Amino acid sequence: MSSVVGLVDAGGRNRRETKRRAPGSFSATDVLRLRSTHAVGANMAQKRKIIVHIATSADGYIARRDGNLDWLTTRPAPKGFYGMPQFMRTVDTKVLGRKTFDLSVKMGAHFSADDRHYVFSRQSPPASLPAGVEFVSQSIGAFTKRLRDQEGKNIWLMGGGEIIASFLDADVIDEFIITVVPIFIGEGIPLVALRHLEVPLKLRSVKPFPDGAVQVHYDIRSKRGLTPKGNSRLRRRRR
Repeated sequence: MSSVVGLVDAGGRNRRETKRRAPGSFSATDVLRLRSTHAVGANMAQKRKIIVHIATSADGYIARRDGNLDWLTTRPAPKGFYGMPQFMRTVDTKVLGRKTFDLSVKMGAHFSADDRHYVFSRQSPPASLPAGVEFVSQSIGAFTKRLRDQEGKNIWLMGGGEIIASFLDADVIDEFIITVVPIFIGEGIPLVALRHLEVPLKLRSVKPFPDGAVQVHYDIRSKRGLTPKGNSRLRRRRR
């Protein structure tokens, strides 16, 4: 769910929509994009990174229990939109869970043949899929190896919490960029689905914004250095 806003228009804001809404306000497109972004250097000669870029409430939720993002969509958007435009230039592939995909479609997400989206799901795909969308049922390890063996930019893991947890279990996430919005919502869908999981992080940067939001950028740490290391062997549920 965390990236539903980014999905609504992951390729860029709809200019006509931007002109119609109040200056500085969030669009649904903006929120879906934000839930999963920060500028990360994408060097095509290096290994493609898998990066979670997402927004959470101050108490760690990416959405209300029913998926509602009202606490985020009604906030004014600061200039520069938390570094989203720069981040979008560093990725060319998006990965998300089935629930996030379904909600994105419901909210009017934009898809195109030159903007690849991979949806993890144990269920059969719909009879008709948008251009550029592919459903995935293979293991996370095999899937990420396939993507990393291909040339390209970094990979945006958009959420929601179940698939983020599953990718941590599989030891394949490189970085987290989390924009913490200054609001408590009391209960909701957590950033990472519950696991007996302990994953050390290395802080790369902290950036405050005028609206009170704070963006933290982490590398996944392990004894091997700054590489993914999630050791949970619990069953991998995908969202």
